Amino acid sequence: MSSKKKMGLLVMAYGTPYKEEDIERYYTHIRRGRKPEPHMLQDLKDRYEAIGGISPLAKITQEQAEKLGQRLNEIQDDVTFKVYIGLKHIEPFIEDAVADMHKDGITEAVSLVLAPHFSTFSVKSYNKRAKEEADKLGGLTIKSVESWYDEPKFVDYWVTQVKKTYDSMPKEERDDAMLIVSAHSLPEKIKEYGDPYPDQLEESAKLIAEGAGITDYAVGWQSEGNTPDPWLGPDVQDLTRELYQKHPYKAFVYVPAGFVADHLEVLYDNDYECKAVTDEVGASYYRPAMPNAQPEFIDALAAVVLKELDK
Repeated sequence: MSSKKKMGLLVMAYGTPYKEEDIERYYTHIRRGRKPEPHMLQDLKDRYEAIGGISPLAKITQEQAEKLGQRLNEIQDDVTFKVYIGLKHIEPFIEDAVADMHKDGITEAVSLVLAPHFSTFSVKSYNKRAKEEADKLGGLTIKSVESWYDEPKFVDYWVTQVKKTYDSMPKEERDDAMLIVSAHSLPEKIKEYGDPYPDQLEESAKLIAEGAGITDYAVGWQSEGNTPDPWLGPDVQDLTRELYQKHPYKAFVYVPAGFVADHLEVLYDNDYECKAVTDEVGASYYRPAMPNAQPEFIDALAAVVLKELDK
């Protein structure tokens, strides 16, 4: 009887507070140990309150990772994957997950960040933290996926959702709608290092719009950080107003393609802040369903992992 090779599957994500009491230490970690000013902390608490008290992200990340492990173990017979979750800003931290793999005797792993576009600021830093911890402990090699925005099954997920949304609209809105594809803004200085992040989002938008047969689309950025440095723009809210001034669209459809789950940036920054702008200009607001742990999305991630192992 041949025994299957055992491999670690390190699924990395940003992390989110598990309960209200976690918000301050979570925000402090994001700010590299600097405690937030009371008004900043209150602003964040108010945003969580507006989406129902706490983000569903922790539960969704857990489900995405577990279902991905199950799917990978169903569709191939060479490897048994064991799933580990490593988070950037709250426990279990990336280093904790790598230490657990090492403790479990895992010698080979593949890592995947739940962010489709590569950036030195985000994906590269996750992978670096995982590899540094693995090197420190010794005896564990990690192959890291860098980006997967152009995985055909992932593009198909969004194409299907966008088509569904357009099909659900009254004809007069469908014929006069603007699609806005967005991702989390990052400091503009990343462009100085030739970071591929902005170009990858442009490419994502093109693949999704072309796949759905849509010609009226634009690319925007959202959820920028609270720092004095300039961030990538245009911001989705400003973009909505600018586009409406040029042409009074009857509807705006928002695809936050840089995200893969319902969380604060989508449930508040899109569903509350962008909707406030569409209400202000008198247009309808639409947002297709996020991937979360939908089977089509899990299949897309499984394809990404297997392709990385085949390299």
